Amino acid sequence: MARDTVDDRPLESFEQMLEWFTKGCKPKADWRIGTEHEKFAFYTEDHSPVPYEGERGIEALLNGMQAELGWEPITDEGRIIGLAGGEGEGAISIEPGGQFELSGAPLETIHETCRESNQHLRAIKAVGRELGMGFLGLGSSPVWTFAETPRMPKSRYKIMSAYMPKVGTRGLDMMYRTATIQANLDFSDEDDMRRKLQVSLRLQPLTTALFANSPFTDGKPNGELSWRGGVWRDVDNQRGGYQPQMLDPAFGFEEYVKWCLDIPMYFIIRDGRYVDMTHMTFREFFEGKAASEMPGVVPTMGDWSNHVSRLFPDVRLKRFLEMRGADGGPWRRICALPALWAGLLYDEQALEAAEDYVRDWSAEEVGVLRDSVPEKGLGAEICGTNMLEAGKHILKVAKGGLERRNYLNSEGFDERLFLVPLEEVVAAGRTSADNLLWMYRGPWEGDIDRVFEEMAY
Repeated sequence: MARDTVDDRPLESFEQMLEWFTKGCKPKADWRIGTEHEKFAFYTEDHSPVPYEGERGIEALLNGMQAELGWEPITDEGRIIGLAGGEGEGAISIEPGGQFELSGAPLETIHETCRESNQHLRAIKAVGRELGMGFLGLGSSPVWTFAETPRMPKSRYKIMSAYMPKVGTRGLDMMYRTATIQANLDFSDEDDMRRKLQVSLRLQPLTTALFANSPFTDGKPNGELSWRGGVWRDVDNQRGGYQPQMLDPAFGFEEYVKWCLDIPMYFIIRDGRYVDMTHMTFREFFEGKAASEMPGVVPTMGDWSNHVSRLFPDVRLKRFLEMRGADGGPWRRICALPALWAGLLYDEQALEAAEDYVRDWSAEEVGVLRDSVPEKGLGAEICGTNMLEAGKHILKVAKGGLERRNYLNSEGFDERLFLVPLEEVVAAGRTSADNLLWMYRGPWEGDIDRVFEEMAY
């Protein structure tokens, strides 16, 4: 998740909210790619989860990474909860259950993304080794029960944890027991934003299928290939998951702002303290409903930025587009996701081809597809085709886009090489989750602890 914003400029008009988004428009020469990835920390001695406290806890890991990288500590009530890099660098944060996240810098090429990920993983493995920790690349924690899962001391997580059960059945699982890879991409104007958002929203279920990697929960198969994807069917359907109205031909910045306004808030930050605001929508807050309980408190630009960043649609619009459909996964998958989306969205010919391919996928059909993918994976169908065939086609389109981008590494290879892990999936017709289930029922002989050897970085 994004770092919380403190911006005390008064928020006084709808136009300011709208402008917050339109300031994200960039010329093509300035388009960049951001990549985020989460992993589960565990103790190598017994595969137990890592708590925050203690000489070998997440706090110690963050302090070790700070010493290794020299990044600025981010604190909450005096406790370190993340690290911020300098200019051109990313940030490190911790998710509610201790998932350790790198939010990468905006970079021009996937080659740079690969170097960034490699540097991060080498550093965290080195620091973790001294603490007896390993790191697991999966979309969900495979063994630990919810009760066994640690709790990280971030103020907003307390607010969210109390609120989630009021609006859905799976919110706490999402917070504490899932992990993802995410790719962030730019747009040039409102029309470009709309095209990219609507193509990528229709294709998020395909992403979930290609990256399906969460078949175990509570120490056994859970009946799904992407348990994480299944969780998102009932987290908080007003503020997250599939939002079919975003596929409306007239969708734009104004429509998104209006949607944001009518979603309940999580918090505001005043004097360094998080104030629970889950009892009112941002529209109510903006119109002065909080005045009676908090005299003198008025909306700020920081409140708006934090609210927008706490909405969870499958494709999230901020000052860029966030692709949120993929399970967390092994090292090679981290760069495959941004490569897929850069190939599709950053080349006009590829974007047109992707638009043509999904043009007849109605909002209702995409919703049905999204609901079926967690169990069926590559076998899920829409409009007479399944995700295996769709994956083969879309990967060809993405490869063409990356070839035309023509960014070469020092050995003369372009960015298409990062799609190889996904090409292997469609060539075999088997997801990572399928392979894990085969090993569990075969060579592992039901020993779920083997997953810590197979899927550790």
